[in-house]
Amino acid sequence: MRNFDFIVIGSGIAGLSFALRASKRGTVAIVTKRQGRDTNTAWAQGGVACVKSDEDSFDLHIADTLDAGAGLCHEDVVRTIVEEGPEAIDALMNLGVRFDTRTSKSGEMEWDLGREGGHSKRRILHSKDTTGREIESKLLQAARDSPNIQLLEHFFAIDLITTAKLELEAPVRCVGLYALNEETHEVVTLRSDRVIMTTGGCGRVYLYTTNPKVATGDGVAMAWRAGAEIANMEFIQFHPTCLFHPQKKSFLISEAVRGEGGVLIGADGKEFMDRYDPRKSLAPRDIVARAIDQEIKKTGSQCVFLDITHKSREFIQDRFPNIYETCMSLDIDPAIQPIPVVPAAHYQCGGVRTDVNGATSLPGLWAAGEVACTGLHGANRLASNSLLEGVVVARRAVENVLETMPLSGPPEDFEVPEWVSGNVTDVDELVVIYHNWDEIRRLMWDYVSIVRTSKRLHRAATRLQNLQREVQEFYWNFKVTTDLLELRNLVDVASMIVESASRRQESRGLHYTLDYPETNDRDWKKDTVVARGEDACLSLFREAHAF
Repeated sequence: MRNFDFIVIGSGIAGLSFALRASKRGTVAIVTKRQGRDTNTAWAQGGVACVKSDEDSFDLHIADTLDAGAGLCHEDVVRTIVEEGPEAIDALMNLGVRFDTRTSKSGEMEWDLGREGGHSKRRILHSKDTTGREIESKLLQAARDSPNIQLLEHFFAIDLITTAKLELEAPVRCVGLYALNEETHEVVTLRSDRVIMTTGGCGRVYLYTTNPKVATGDGVAMAWRAGAEIANMEFIQFHPTCLFHPQKKSFLISEAVRGEGGVLIGADGKEFMDRYDPRKSLAPRDIVARAIDQEIKKTGSQCVFLDITHKSREFIQDRFPNIYETCMSLDIDPAIQPIPVVPAAHYQCGGVRTDVNGATSLPGLWAAGEVACTGLHGANRLASNSLLEGVVVARRAVENVLETMPLSGPPEDFEVPEWVSGNVTDVDELVVIYHNWDEIRRLMWDYVSIVRTSKRLHRAATRLQNLQREVQEFYWNFKVTTDLLELRNLVDVASMIVESASRRQESRGLHYTLDYPETNDRDWKKDTVVARGEDACLSLFREAHAF
């Protein structure tokens, strides 16, 4: 058993921000299932929304966030994160993160602020179209350089350890975790009274996604199994513009392309967004994704197109070098031809229920970033608010952790049993694992994607119940592997999404159902909160908390 003052699960912007700040006070382990750089953060293109212009204001940013969130944002949380954003961004820059600047008309240097859908002002700080890569690389290097941080790469967090699981006569709280060392295939025990979950989202639960392969909902599944409350999992954001190409199925065409004047057109070459929203191609993502979905179904086309050919080749190359190079490598020249795009699963707006300090309902466990549901995003995330949330909440979480669980001596000496695993390894069973993985992703795409119905949700729930039983049988009888653990997490998260979507009998933000097409503020202006019941089945819904 290895002891640390803090354990961070995940190595994106939230996890690294927390770790760097906490390392000034004690020892930190960063547990990450691949290499440190394999995160959702590293894939982020657009940038960070932050008030950095005299033409902008906190109130405007707050208003845009509330509008996009369709009535479910927690306004106090929104205000806190927006107002603390500039200080958090300055901290990133102090660690070497660089955002693009330009020369103003008066000859002075100023931020080259971008604009994206749902924003009334230019407020997106960016580093070309690889902002996430810039942030990830600088924070990760700082973490590697810190003597108080141990970066445990290729360690897959399996499950949280709680006093309840240890059958201790003590208040229930999190006291560590089990993790699979993927290189030695051994399960190790990591002990801490201060665990923070920063594992990102669950985009890989869908067949088509803009997310990297690591986004399998591990944190939400682990937290749920440990007894933490999970909120608003029905709100999965589908990015409107994923590149439509057989060789690059997960490549995102940044919303910033539309922010710079890119226009959505159909196969006939005509704009169509004016029929859905007065903001046209710059409407919030939920509106644009549903519009594209409807256009594709109505016309029978495989995709729509994003046209930025009115901009010069030099502008596109300079502002979007990664997008330009990727498209050109696929014989798509964005300077002279529209880019084929389709919606794809992109961002999890729900997650482990926390307050603005990252505190969960399970003492000893905190969460920040996409894995958490603070109330910032409501029913639909405003573009580029995610990186902002990750860094602000992580900073606040450090102070809350130290206030709640002060560093006053060694941790309690719990007797934590060693991991017990099944002893069977059967190569033939891998075929079943891969089949189940594929089935989950396909049924989620077919039955639980942009437009839903009660009948589709019921079909998904029925099949997921069977899959849960199969996966549990594999889990208890066979040696744990990365593939099996990710499958276990995917089926749990898929079930949470389906049950949450079934519960919400209205359409709001990212949750649109043909059976209840109208928004119902009287009954459903509240969060959907789910927790694991004593029977270990995903069937207990706590009463949602109205504002």
